[in-house]
Amino acid sequence: IFTISLILGTTITISSNHWIMAWAGLEINTLAILPLISKSHHPRAIEAATKYFLTQATASTLLLFSSMNNAWYTGQWDITQLTHPTSCLVLTTAISMKLGLVPFHFWFPEVMQGTSLIIGLLLSTAMKFPPITLLYMTSPSLNPTLLTTLAILSVAVGGWMGLNQTQIRKIMAFSSISHLGWMAIVISYNPKLTLLNFYLYTMMTAAVFLTLNSIKALKLPTLLTSWTKSPALNTVLLLTLLSLAGLPPLTGFLPKWFIIQELTKQDMAPAATVISLLSLLSLFFYLRLAYCATITLPPHTTNHVKQWRTNKPVNLSIAILTTLSLALLPMSPM
Repeated sequence: IFTISLILGTTITISSNHWIMAWAGLEINTLAILPLISKSHHPRAIEAATKYFLTQATASTLLLFSSMNNAWYTGQWDITQLTHPTSCLVLTTAISMKLGLVPFHFWFPEVMQGTSLIIGLLLSTAMKFPPITLLYMTSPSLNPTLLTTLAILSVAVGGWMGLNQTQIRKIMAFSSISHLGWMAIVISYNPKLTLLNFYLYTMMTAAVFLTLNSIKALKLPTLLTSWTKSPALNTVLLLTLLSLAGLPPLTGFLPKWFIIQELTKQDMAPAATVISLLSLLSLFFYLRLAYCATITLPPHTTNHVKQWRTNKPVNLSIAILTTLSLALLPMSPM
């Protein structure tokens, strides 16, 4: 029931023209994911669900407020007709809270750390889709300077705060924050690139999360001994992480390349330079994950139980997603 309502809420939001419908879809989404977050009944999971509920409720209220304000001044309830400046400002705030853009990012790593890997994957991909579509539909009327500032801050904070983490879910949360920065910087100039970036990011993150889920790794020390369990999967995890970092012959380079190109077309070469240099920070923690997963071969001195190598076949979805997140760069001319 909860999964179906999750799909329903997302569908309502992305197919609506009226602000109230979009808001209702977001509410259904939030209410459906809450029981999934707190499914394990661990106090940490309950805390995560409470934090998630409070931030998402605040964001939904702000979204409703901005649309009502716009309707009050212009008489328009259409999502694409958001023209009143105050409404645009409040809406940017609301969607930043929904997505976890800096400075509204504090809830996201905490919530990710409280849940399982699969629900973490849902939170960082599926739950970001409705707010991204709302941003896409209202992008012509939003303030580009504000979005660029939020984006550069997001990439910076996502990189810096991920550096000293040892919990994999928190690392993935900060990686998500910095990717959202890349999406937000280009939404005013070429919204289709934002959607492309989001789809590719979803694919690569899904590959990483499903791989980690099959290794059952939640923190870096577990990854250190995971090589003995499934060597091939770990080797491919190395490549997928580098793709997520955006290194050239892999898929993750594609959105970064297009976004930098678009920014230089818009005479924003300094912003493009800054955001590219800041993404080196997140490259560091992806490299550390990759290093722990593949380069530290046993025997080594971690006092962890060695994991048994199992002959269970790798999930088909992991295979497909990983292949896609490594080999899609040649589709760039299309």
